[in-house]
Amino acid sequence: MFNSKKKTEEPATEETKKAPEATKEETVKADAQPEGAAEKKCEDVPALKKALEAAKSEAEKLKADFDQLNDVKLRLAAEYDNFRKRSQREKEAIYSDATASTVTALLPIIDNVERALSAENASAEDMRKGVEMINTQAVQAFEKLGVTSFGAVGEAFDPNIHHCVGTTDAEGVESGAIALVLQKGYKLGDKVIRPAMVQVAN
Repeated sequence: MFNSKKKTEEPATEETKKAPEATKEETVKADAQPEGAAEKKCEDVPALKKALEAAKSEAEKLKADFDQLNDVKLRLAAEYDNFRKRSQREKEAIYSDATASTVTALLPIIDNVERALSAENASAEDMRKGVEMINTQAVQAFEKLGVTSFGAVGEAFDPNIHHCVGTTDAEGVESGAIALVLQKGYKLGDKVIRPAMVQVAN
């Protein structure tokens, strides 16, 4: 009763048979490199070699510059070390020379003191004159060394150079001025070697 319709298969044409082969060829062409790619790679090799040589040359130049700077640094370090040692030697020599100069100035005083002590049967007046001469000689030696004394009655009191040990009443001395000098002060130029020990007037 029912009419069964069978699908009629279309006959394969030439185009249909060639379709798979065409697809395969297209795939092969897609995977293949474009024309001239190999030649282009060969042309890049000399350029890469040239760039490599340039980088190598630059690296060698930088290394040479580094070695030069390192050599300069080592030389400066050695020169500074020599300068430090030389300065230390000069400093020690200056101290030694200054000490020798001071001793040279004081030696005549010591000689006179020894002569005075070795004198026999010297009178008190002679001893006093001898001490006065030694004192004068000491003052002259100090002046030669640039050392001067300070601190005198009537001088204005200065706490920077005077050491006050008390106050006292003194006629003819203004209040706040030095009334009595217990020990003279000494200075070398502007440097105070020893402050003067004084009493100040009320």
